[in-house]
Amino acid sequence: MAQPLQSINLVAPAFKGVNTEDSPIAQDQSYADVADNAVIDKRGRIASRKGVALETTTNTALGADYIHRIHYFYDDAGNTEVFSTGNNKIFSGTTTLTDISTAVGTSITGNDWKIVNFNDKAYFFQRGHRPLVYDNVSGLATFTANTAFYCNEAVAAYGRLWVVDSGTDTQTIYWSDLLIGTDFTGGSSGSINVSKAWPDGYDEVVALAAHNNSLIIFGNHSILIYGGAFSPATMALVDTISGVGCVDRNSVQSIGTDILFVSQSGLRSLGRTITEKSMPISDLSINVKTELIAEIENKTTPVATTYSPENSFYLLTFPATSTTYCFDLKGRLENGGFRVTRWTSAPFKSFERKTDGTLLVGTADGIGSYTGYVDQVLNGGVISNNTYRFRYYSPGLTFGDPSRIKILKKLRPTLVGANSALVTLYWDYDFNNNYSNASFTVGNQTPYYYNTTGSQFGTSPDPFGTTFVEAEFTGAVTTSRPPINATGNGSIITIGLETEINGVALSLQELNVLALIGKTL
Repeated sequence: MAQPLQSINLVAPAFKGVNTEDSPIAQDQSYADVADNAVIDKRGRIASRKGVALETTTNTALGADYIHRIHYFYDDAGNTEVFSTGNNKIFSGTTTLTDISTAVGTSITGNDWKIVNFNDKAYFFQRGHRPLVYDNVSGLATFTANTAFYCNEAVAAYGRLWVVDSGTDTQTIYWSDLLIGTDFTGGSSGSINVSKAWPDGYDEVVALAAHNNSLIIFGNHSILIYGGAFSPATMALVDTISGVGCVDRNSVQSIGTDILFVSQSGLRSLGRTITEKSMPISDLSINVKTELIAEIENKTTPVATTYSPENSFYLLTFPATSTTYCFDLKGRLENGGFRVTRWTSAPFKSFERKTDGTLLVGTADGIGSYTGYVDQVLNGGVISNNTYRFRYYSPGLTFGDPSRIKILKKLRPTLVGANSALVTLYWDYDFNNNYSNASFTVGNQTPYYYNTTGSQFGTSPDPFGTTFVEAEFTGAVTTSRPPINATGNGSIITIGLETEINGVALSLQELNVLALIGKTL
């Protein structure tokens, strides 16, 4: 007697993001083994990331370098400016990258500036460099010749600038006079040496952050929390955390109710427990822990990060490998981690969020914004479009019994969008990496709207002199459910889907897998 087909419905595949830590045959089917150039959209589906809409058309001053840092300056008078760094220069503007660093008359030998807004000015700090200050009246200029303030890390908080060298003197934190970011010697300015406060005996300051009237001091291997930072002369050490530190000052991002940062063991959260008055640590990258640690250990340049509340994600980019990890912040999983996807071979090198929510992106071609569904590049002064590859691969599917043979018969993905795209489905058995595949082309649905030319109502009259309906109401999003015949057999099935994103978004809503279940091996 013929065996009935058995079905696995992967509803919202990759809803839980990538998991490279657990056994692929023991994983929840809502995880993915691969989710490249993807995000988790607001409906919980794996979807294509957005691309770069390039604004720069003149990037001669950038040379062969890329945009290392972007900073959005604004003041109370409504003046705005976009600064960026690269090729050992400081640029202003987005359409044309204008080198403004020559005006300060000081040699620049690096691109890892920390730039902060404070009291209608922008302050620039980089290890071994004279600090710079910008305002809308005077432009860019230097301040203070005291080499003690050639600092590498800075934060604007509680009416002051807080700075630390993180190079020559890694133990002394300075704060400026109230509302005067260039004065670190007069008024109520001051300093504190934290060399005796580290819980494990010795550490070095890497990053600073402000949270709930506290100054958070990140070391390489530990963290100090000083309370009462509104009055720094009387602030006191209220908590210490040993065994966890910060590997890169650029990784620290405030997300309103919490602070995210990258430690030696991955992405971490500094969450405040009110009742215990302590700050416990949680691991947010637990599902990609091993590979992320490898990226951290092998990095050759500072990381770039951003928090975007509009997109509900934290991006962590390793510019040297063109790899970005996208951590979805819409909620934590059962194991306490964030859902995560990878953006591979991506042009993203740096980020900055403007006050209106626009996410600026730095690339090897200049500055753009995170929007649209192509990666724009600059060729001979002309902006052109590049596609990028969306990839999804499931964990091992066993139909509840890994010991029995499965004969794969049919695959039916449910795709939303991807108009006119060539989509390829892949399947493999028993992790042999010998994938079979079949391709199909998504249809192209033309949108028709009410009362627009060529859409709902035509212009040709009927015999009674009135117009007749020529088209139906439709939206612009295509939904496709193509049935794909599959071949082969094995005990564990892996399913993949790949396509080039070329101007139209794609979401994978469901994947139906039909197979015959055979004998026990």
